[in-house]
Amino acid sequence: MKPAKFAMFASSVAYTIIAIQVSCKPAPADSAAPSAAAQTSTPAPQPATQASPPASHPAPQAAAVAVKIDNFTFQPKELEVAVGTTVTWTNVDDVPHTATSKDDPQTFDSGALDTDEKFSFTFTKPGKYPYYCKVHPHMTGVITVK
Repeated sequence: MKPAKFAMFASSVAYTIIAIQVSCKPAPADSAAPSAAAQTSTPAPQPATQASPPASHPAPQAAAVAVKIDNFTFQPKELEVAVGTTVTWTNVDDVPHTATSKDDPQTFDSGALDTDEKFSFTFTKPGKYPYYCKVHPHMTGVITVK
């Protein structure tokens, strides 16, 4: 991998990790919140508490997730996301690729993506969505929506 391409890859990975970490952090307590006397009598709904998934399973991702197509691979190859998440594939390889679901009928198909082109799809239903590149069928990935 060329140094410039590696630097671009490394910074993209770092950006994605930071974006995921930032979006998964709880909002800080607001010191300027209204006093209890100024609040209405109806309590705000609280999010449901869930047990943490086992360490072998990745945690669901934020509402926007990036998959890089580079060196004839999808990076990351496997993702676990929440319903409503938009996944964007970006081809940074020097040859065309696709992101095409293996479902019948197909759930999504990017068509040929040239270098630096993107394709986005929003997952609205839970399930496993295996996908591949039509041009290079050995390239595969899986999106798990919970």
